[in-house]
Amino acid sequence: MEYEPVIGLEVHAQLLTASKIFCGCSTQFGAEPNHNTCPVCMGLPGVLPVLNKRVVEYALKTALATHCRIAAHSRWARKNYFYPDLPKGYQISMYELPIAEHGYLDVPLHNHIDQTDQTKRVRLTRIHMEEDAGKNIHDARGDASLVDLNRTGVPLLEIVSEPDIRSPEEAGAYLRTLRSLLRYLEVCDGNMDEGSLRCDANVSIRPRGSAEFGTRTEIKNVNSFRAVEKAIQYEIDRQIQATQAGETIVQETRLWDAEREVTRSMRSKEFAHDYRYFPDPDLLPLVVDDSWVTELKTSLPELPADRQERFVRDYDLPAYDAEVLTAHKEVAEYYEQAVRAHPTDPKAMSNWVMDSVLRALKDDKLDLHISRWPCPPEHLAQLVSLIHDGKISGKIAKTVFDDMHESGQPPEAIIQAKGLWQVSDADTLDAQIDQVMADNPDKVAAYRGGKQKLLGFFVGQIMRAMEGKANPQLLNQRLKKKLDS
Repeated sequence: MEYEPVIGLEVHAQLLTASKIFCGCSTQFGAEPNHNTCPVCMGLPGVLPVLNKRVVEYALKTALATHCRIAAHSRWARKNYFYPDLPKGYQISMYELPIAEHGYLDVPLHNHIDQTDQTKRVRLTRIHMEEDAGKNIHDARGDASLVDLNRTGVPLLEIVSEPDIRSPEEAGAYLRTLRSLLRYLEVCDGNMDEGSLRCDANVSIRPRGSAEFGTRTEIKNVNSFRAVEKAIQYEIDRQIQATQAGETIVQETRLWDAEREVTRSMRSKEFAHDYRYFPDPDLLPLVVDDSWVTELKTSLPELPADRQERFVRDYDLPAYDAEVLTAHKEVAEYYEQAVRAHPTDPKAMSNWVMDSVLRALKDDKLDLHISRWPCPPEHLAQLVSLIHDGKISGKIAKTVFDDMHESGQPPEAIIQAKGLWQVSDADTLDAQIDQVMADNPDKVAAYRGGKQKLLGFFVGQIMRAMEGKANPQLLNQRLKKKLDS
């Protein structure tokens, strides 16, 4: 029997506020353990939470960008459970009345095998705000587990998708699209390695063509796009094998073991009634004014999907190029600044950004923070312009780019200092062509005897002698003319 996976994702996005959701403590990452704490986030008796307005603003922006219906009235709830990293014994979240529901995210999918592009619409069940828990640190001393409460009270958005995803690759594409959107909105930095973006995956299988859902398991502890895809694929395979062996799939929470690349059972899956949700008596219901929503809607930036569509339309780029360039806001802005400085060949500029620029940023471990990179877009535009005008070859340009990357100097200064200008003087080229032909009379005879592929041999010899500086187009024209004469 052929099985179909059914996947839904729950994403927790840490919001880029300076202070926590219900107190004034800093949200700075990497502070000394238990340094960013106060009586409110530590849950000491007698304290009262005060809502951070910026958290609500960021939630509303995200809801608008994902086409959600925003609730005029929403309500805070207490989610009760006991764990060492939850000092109050409950988490302030939202349950029955979230701030936003029934949205969607259009996810671009690219098939690298047949080079086709399509869009997958993934519906969103809800978006709600909540506070983060602390962090347990195990095996730090060997004889005890430690608790760091710095993260307690840090504001989160929980973004829950419908079970519309049908493969690990679609799940990865959905997460990348969502992270890109959150970064464009400047509400979350999306750094999965710091826990700013965390994902739980709900996975089940069913016979292909069936409308009923199977028993789902929840996978936790996945902290990268690749890990999400691997964990989902493992769980799909595990459930298929278990089903075929006559075993019953149990609804449970499973942990992803990144070292062994397996999921393992953590605990039985909780239900809503296990948490004994009830309205938080210390917080008033949240009322969102229509005028505030309108104001935020008009302030939204150009979003990734809109920018991608514009890149295809205005710069005549393939959809794949546009998707790569617009996935990160800084990269998209870098590309546009470069194109404005050299508008003649947007596709060539796209190739340089996607290949050389992104590679250099990865090598420098800048995580696409182009503002900290020494090569401004104007310098890249000058380089592409010099290639376009035939003043340097593409091969020489790669050497110049590496020097631009290392020194931060403009390309013309590097070319001048190293004597890398392309040779287009006909007399100089003819002299070198005559010399190579004189040195290889047997090859000349073979070419004239019908071995036309030897043309590449002559080009290589001349380029080597001229250190790659010969104008390749002019060289080919004059060489062929002499060989054919």
